[in-house]
Amino acid sequence: MVPLHLAVTTVIFTESSFPPIAVGFFGLATGYLVYGTQELLGYPSPPDRKVNLTTGLWGVWMPGFMQFFAGAYLFAGLTWFGSFDGNPALYMAALAFTAYGVHWFALGLERALGGDPRPNAPMCVAFLAISVLGILVFFHHGVDKPVGGVFIGLSLVYIGHFFTVLGVPLAQKALGFVRLGTGGWLLYLTFAATLNFAAGYHLTL
Repeated sequence: MVPLHLAVTTVIFTESSFPPIAVGFFGLATGYLVYGTQELLGYPSPPDRKVNLTTGLWGVWMPGFMQFFAGAYLFAGLTWFGSFDGNPALYMAALAFTAYGVHWFALGLERALGGDPRPNAPMCVAFLAISVLGILVFFHHGVDKPVGGVFIGLSLVYIGHFFTVLGVPLAQKALGFVRLGTGGWLLYLTFAATLNFAAGYHLTL
């Protein structure tokens, strides 16, 4: 009888130069444009049941799913497969995309289902902390300052969101303004990342 032997196979994944950051950037940009337009400009108005349902669905799928996908993909590549170049800032990107993605699932469903926004106030404290952490990490690495700028915008978003939940006058308008500005910067980063990776550009990222 032929003895059976267990063969140990080592699979080595090729290092990739294409982290899926543009996916997360674009998803969050879309969410901020949708939500920021309603908060600052009041469009569409009035925010009735149908408007809230559609806005909530956009929140779940674009900033929610697309960021979560990007974050989970980055964590898998960094921790299991060694797929990326070892840039430590990608760890912060993975944390941020994953956390922001899951929190947008909650925000989108809250809007779609007509939930109570008051529990969002303490949430803002936690996500302000992650945003400040992102500023520290990305400005520490120097070359990642444009992405650090996103975290400045995110910090302002959570400050504005906190005061909006508390009902402070004009806080919602300020929140919409910051969301639209940050969304525009995220669209630039989407273009920069995609053109750099796919067309050989050298835009600041």
